[in-house]
Amino acid sequence: MDVTVVIPNYNGIKYIDACLKSLYAGTVTPQVTVVDNGSTDGSLFLVRENYPQVKVIAFQENTGFCRAVNEGIRAAGTELVILLNNDTRVDSHFVERLVKAAGEEPDIFSVGAKMLSMKDPEIIDDAGDFYCALGWAFARGKGKDRRAYGKRTEIFAACAGAALYRKSILERLGGFDENHFAYLEDIDVGWRAQLAGYRNVYEPEAVVFHAGSGVSGSRHNAFKAGLSSRNSVYLIFKNMSWFQILLNLPLLLVGFLVKGCFFTLKGLGGVYAKGLLQGLKLSFSRKGRSRRVPSGRAGIRNRARIQLRLWGNIFRLPG
Repeated sequence: MDVTVVIPNYNGIKYIDACLKSLYAGTVTPQVTVVDNGSTDGSLFLVRENYPQVKVIAFQENTGFCRAVNEGIRAAGTELVILLNNDTRVDSHFVERLVKAAGEEPDIFSVGAKMLSMKDPEIIDDAGDFYCALGWAFARGKGKDRRAYGKRTEIFAACAGAALYRKSILERLGGFDENHFAYLEDIDVGWRAQLAGYRNVYEPEAVVFHAGSGVSGSRHNAFKAGLSSRNSVYLIFKNMSWFQILLNLPLLLVGFLVKGCFFTLKGLGGVYAKGLLQGLKLSFSRKGRSRRVPSGRAGIRNRARIQLRLWGNIFRLPG
């Protein structure tokens, strides 16, 4: 099977060896590219020393997730590309199942894997990503028993920590938006794919074990809270028409208010608020406006279909 696995790496010495070992122990041996974002912990040396068959792209500094994966995808010589976080271990059928799911229907843009907690493999970490009209993105099935979510289904977006993409469609969409740096870039590209008439699906037979927060260090921290809040505003201005923004504004305001209270209780209220302001600034800047999806490019039917999903996904929120 012609498929390339792209692994962005930043100081992943604790995980990268196990990640690569699991890939090469699988039923399919893919081409593998590691894109290193200026690691200083020896992980780049480990890859070069122990895995000479791996293609390495090395940056001198941390360029962010989006820049790293874009470079890896551009260098890939295959139509199918799998993005994989360095803090993962894959099941032996992982690559095979993703490729099979993508090959069955040409309008599929991405295929997301079933991500299980590495700490507790009986618990789901992610079974596809959703986004709702409150302006919230969330992982489907998080914390549920691994036996749940056993059917292939359409999702809003695939989690880029373990997902397959069609390179030709991704290039047509303009790749991952490097304005994001990291966080919500997978929701963004999945949204843009839907606007263009493509689908994102979840494949439960493609299993990966995920440590989570392998670089940022914890689930809630200033780095993640600031970038996520900034990108949550930018995501809306990029992908919603002005009519949709007005239509969803009451729900969006409620969503941002609730998140603001949550992060305030975590001691990150100021960071969250600053991120929102940075998101507005980015959205109206020249580089932000240039990435906005023109209203005419997305058909009314596609926008209406997505809008119904944004409302419907409110009822999918974890409870």
